[in-house]
Amino acid sequence: MSSHPRVLLFSSLIVSLLCTGMRCDPKVKRKDPDTVVDYSGRWNDTDSQRVAAAVIEDCMASAWIDEYKGENNKRPVMVVGRVKNKSHEHIDTELFTKEFEKALIKSGRVRVVAEKDMREDVRAERKDIQMNADPATIKKFGKEIGADFVLLGVVGTIKDEVKSRYVMYYQVDLELINIESNEKVWIGEKKIKKDIKKNSFKLF
Repeated sequence: MSSHPRVLLFSSLIVSLLCTGMRCDPKVKRKDPDTVVDYSGRWNDTDSQRVAAAVIEDCMASAWIDEYKGENNKRPVMVVGRVKNKSHEHIDTELFTKEFEKALIKSGRVRVVAEKDMREDVRAERKDIQMNADPATIKKFGKEIGADFVLLGVVGTIKDEVKSRYVMYYQVDLELINIESNEKVWIGEKKIKKDIKKNSFKLF
């Protein structure tokens, strides 16, 4: 019967939700960009920043860089290549690689050149300059700095789930490769594990 307490409670709840939804405006609270915020438990900006800082620190502390400087008397030139996403989630790996570039440049121990897509944009701009700019300001072709090493990687995940709880394990593997010889001069990894409990809501 409609007078059943549970039915009445459910009806009141639905009406309340509908009324609230019709006049509900989004509430925005600004936070410091360095604040750690985890709502969904999925990969986020904090993970990208921490992984980049950890692996690049390890890469810069490895012996390969001093060996290269000793043999060539100059800083090595690096390009950050593709990081493949083989995880369960959508991860914007371009934002991820930008964190790598920032960490590398900040270290001061290497030089970093633009990645493939960006180089193509710069070449198009250089070509346009040849046609339209003052001859005194024209930039020449064939003056690009060639990279000595390329950084490549992959992001993988393992998910262990039971009922309302699951553990998400991320592993980022990176390899630094000599472009001329294909020699792998450094291999690094960073692991992240998140223990996540889903919220459950029952009316009755």
